[in-house]
Amino acid sequence: MIAKLALENGTVFTGEHFGAEGEVTGEVCFNTSITGYQEILTDPSYAGQIVTMTYPLIGNYGVNLEDLESVKPQVSGFIVKEYFDFYSNWRAHSSLGDWLKKYNILAIQGIDTRMLTKILRDQGAMRGIISTKDLNDASLVAKAKASLEMTGLDLAKKVTTEKEYKWSDVDTTNYALATRHGEQKDARFKVVVYDYGVKQNILRRLTSYGCDLTVVPASTTAEQVLAMNPDGIFLSNGPGDPDAVKYAILNLKKLIGKKPMFGICLGHQLLALALGGKTYKLKFGHRGANHPVKNLHNSEIEITSQNHGFAVDWKSMDESQVELTHINLNDQTVEGFQHKKHPLFCVQYHPEASPGPHDSDYLFSKFVKLMEKSKN
Repeated sequence: MIAKLALENGTVFTGEHFGAEGEVTGEVCFNTSITGYQEILTDPSYAGQIVTMTYPLIGNYGVNLEDLESVKPQVSGFIVKEYFDFYSNWRAHSSLGDWLKKYNILAIQGIDTRMLTKILRDQGAMRGIISTKDLNDASLVAKAKASLEMTGLDLAKKVTTEKEYKWSDVDTTNYALATRHGEQKDARFKVVVYDYGVKQNILRRLTSYGCDLTVVPASTTAEQVLAMNPDGIFLSNGPGDPDAVKYAILNLKKLIGKKPMFGICLGHQLLALALGGKTYKLKFGHRGANHPVKNLHNSEIEITSQNHGFAVDWKSMDESQVELTHINLNDQTVEGFQHKKHPLFCVQYHPEASPGPHDSDYLFSKFVKLMEKSKN
């Protein structure tokens, strides 16, 4: 079946659909990972977005039951150069197309993803629409222009858990990340996890380091968290504009200095805002599994997994209170900071590496050491 992709700038691509049929709008972005499409599709940080894979062949290893970052696909739509339906992998339980159809996710193949990526890099991420039912170019472009912009959207409230729950799963498979930084099987630390769209592998890594996790909704108050008397507080990744999540910023202001805190991605941005800083929208975002980040403490270069469309404006931060710890070597954007007085640090990238390299897994150990120090 013919499907069309239209961008708000008037560009229209014609291809073939796979997955579900229908029509969907969202912010069109691109990811440069070679593998890991299943983890990308189920990452809640992609809510409201139509994801383009720059790697040309997608679907060849199917979908399995283990490599999920949430219970279902979270993307609005999916774009690939060539979809491969005849998957081959001993872990797979279905094809990518059947899985997307099951969850009503519309996908398009057969378009020039190199051209699309170049447009997004030159002009920036933009609103778009995929449709199998409306094939009129002018109509599709008009719908893309009328769709919601990412700036100003609080999407954390759409992907967060509805109620508090405990997490105790540890990755015990043969392909689990090897222990290198002092993982512990026994639960030694009580950690409250703010779920702004948390990835499951973050929870697995925290559990592997001896954390007993209680995952709470994004709107949980500071008073409710402190009443649980945790050893530490973790702030998760998530979608949308961080400046729109006002309730989270307000709660974090009340929590800073009370308990050790570790933030990733949206959690990093929210901490910056809670400390009086500002964030801004990147031209086309950082999404992929090969982004170089420099650790300013030891000058080592970490190859990192990233997925974000907003960044922290370091000029807005009070350097008498916070210290820059990591920078992106591609564009010098902020990738991490820590507080000079309080046990608090955060990074923009994804140390749980799902998908991606494991260079930054030591950050989970850093969080544990902060809790140990605070506890003692």
